[in-house]
Amino acid sequence: MTAGAGHHIEILLETQRLSLCSATGVLVEFPVSTARNGGGERLGSECTPRGEHVIAEKIGDGLPANTVFRERKPTGEICTPERVRRHLGRDWILTRILWLAGVEEGFNRGGDVDTYRRYIYIHGAPDGAPMGVPGSHGCIRMRNDDVIVLYERVTVGTPVRIR
Repeated sequence: MTAGAGHHIEILLETQRLSLCSATGVLVEFPVSTARNGGGERLGSECTPRGEHVIAEKIGDGLPANTVFRERKPTGEICTPERVRRHLGRDWILTRILWLAGVEEGFNRGGDVDTYRRYIYIHGAPDGAPMGVPGSHGCIRMRNDDVIVLYERVTVGTPVRIR
């Protein structure tokens, strides 16, 4: 099922929750992990950008859960607990990528506040990565099974509001 007219994503930094919503209410809700540095739009801030966005690109169709991405390309590797232990501190991008673009010129679009040029995604994270608490470098992390569900229900152009 894809998101229909009037569907959008709401991400609340305070509660670390992502909701897929319709005009009549919440369809599904997930715990997430946004930036440990809080909300902010500046390039290099490692903050999660706030405001109105859209899904600009979807990456990862049909790939297995825990697929490892580098520069938005699958590496051919599958993330395992052993691999995570060997690379402590790495900000893993796994399973699916929903690449966001800001739509508010001067706030989250253009110049040094451009969400798309900051490579801000909704993406999968290693199993066991804490959800419900800030911890990312700016992106919105989700459990792998959850990001697959969301990915299958949204389209390029789906509005995303981060507040």
